[in-house]
Amino acid sequence: MAKRGGFPGGGMPGNMANLMKQAQRMQRQMEEQQKELEAKEFTAAAGGGAVEVTVSGKREVLKVKLAEEVVDPEDIEMLEDLIVAATNEAIRKVDEETGAAMSKLTGGLGGGMPGMF
Repeated sequence: MAKRGGFPGGGMPGNMANLMKQAQRMQRQMEEQQKELEAKEFTAAAGGGAVEVTVSGKREVLKVKLAEEVVDPEDIEMLEDLIVAATNEAIRKVDEETGAAMSKLTGGLGGGMPGMF
C-alpha cells in the first residue's frame, strides 16, 4: 500500500485555512486599532502642571506648554528635567493604551511581546 501525502486524517488543511483567515482578520483589526491610536493625543504634566507635553499616538511631540513661573534662566536644568519627565509620562500613556488595545484584540496572546506594535 502506498503512503498518502499530506496531513494525517486530511483535516489539517481546512484547519490551516481557518487559522489563516483568523490571523488575517486579527491583522486587519490590529491595523485599524493602530490607526485609531495614532490619531489620538496624549497629554501629561510635570511639576504640578508647570510643564505639559502632548504627544501623538505615533509618539511624536505635538505640543509643549510651559507655565511662566517655571521659566527661570537661573535654573534651566530643572525646566529641562520637567520637560523630559512630562514627555516620558505622555509616551508611557501611549504605550499603556496601545498595549491594552492590542491585548483586547489578541486575548492576551501578545502580552509578552512589548514594542511589537
